[in-house]
Amino acid sequence: MKNPIVSREEWTSARRALLLAEKELARRHAELARKRRALPWVRVEKPYVFDGVDGPVALADLFAGKRQLLVQHFMFAPTWSEGCPDCSFMADHHDAALVHLAHRDVALAAVSRAPIAAITAFKKRMGWRFPWVSSQANDFNYDFNVSFRKGAGEVTYNFERAPFEREDLPGTSVFWRGDAGEVFHTYSAFAGGNEILCGTLNYLDFLPLGRQETDGRTDWVRHHDRY
Repeated sequence: MKNPIVSREEWTSARRALLLAEKELARRHAELARKRRALPWVRVEKPYVFDGVDGPVALADLFAGKRQLLVQHFMFAPTWSEGCPDCSFMADHHDAALVHLAHRDVALAAVSRAPIAAITAFKKRMGWRFPWVSSQANDFNYDFNVSFRKGAGEVTYNFERAPFEREDLPGTSVFWRGDAGEVFHTYSAFAGGNEILCGTLNYLDFLPLGRQETDGRTDWVRHHDRY
């Protein structure tokens, strides 16, 4: 670190200049959020049923009486022994938000292709409380473009065609439940679009060393019981 050392007055002047840029970014962020909320919706016609710890769970059940549902497409393939470290990093932020989300008419759940027994064991290891179901018996993750079948060649991920990389990739999808119980897909984010939900990254952005990443990669992330 070779930052210049200056007087308090010089620092305040530089900080005020940066504040103008921060305010502009906040304004643009608010406008982007408004455009996100204004997106058209798609009715979910397929009757998705997941495997839950207590038996079958319909997509509508994941709303838990709320009108809004945020789903983490958690990378955890059927043959894996544990969930993806990056997805786990994001999931580490869920439990503290649950009570606040519930008071804003929002339910949160994770969905993975791993069998529910593997999900339950890993969830217990991590000490998480948020709902988590298995889509092993349905096409949910495939339909929402976060899971891909081997031999696919090119796939659609993050709204672009790209060469097949792996069977599962990260994502977040948002749904609305209507008064008659109908479900609508309102929004999805993939890849780096999910990082806004990882509060730790925002903490690090405040600090002198920042995220300490190479080329924006979170290869420093570990399961929280492995640091």
